[in-house]
Amino acid sequence: QVQLVESGGGLVQSGGSLRLSCASSLSTFSTYSMGWFRQAPGKERELVARIPWRWTDRNTYYQDSVKGRFTISRDNAKNTVHLQMNSLKPEDTAAYYCAASLKDNWSLGIYDYWGQGTQVTVSS
Repeated sequence: QVQLVESGGGLVQSGGSLRLSCASSLSTFSTYSMGWFRQAPGKERELVARIPWRWTDRNTYYQDSVKGRFTISRDNAKNTVHLQMNSLKPEDTAAYYCAASLKDNWSLGIYDYWGQGTQVTVSS
């Protein structure tokens, strides 16, 4: 059974930083594009950042609201993806989920595996 396990969430003051991690049991992790999503209470889930399986500095995706503040990265040797979040704002408060999409399935809106989520709360 494939597992994606997020960690690193917590309570932080506005302007602070957190680093989320997602550890995967996928044996072919390097062939999966990875995404970080978030969902705030009463709102729809939204994609925050995505790093493709064949990633470069130019093909990572960030939602406009987090550009320049968040950085997604991956370590294929450790089957892990990270989301470094700086200059956090109260509107970043949400449950954050990592998800895995085989190769470029994300372009079809398909994410094959999901984690259970980690809560990020930013106080003003």
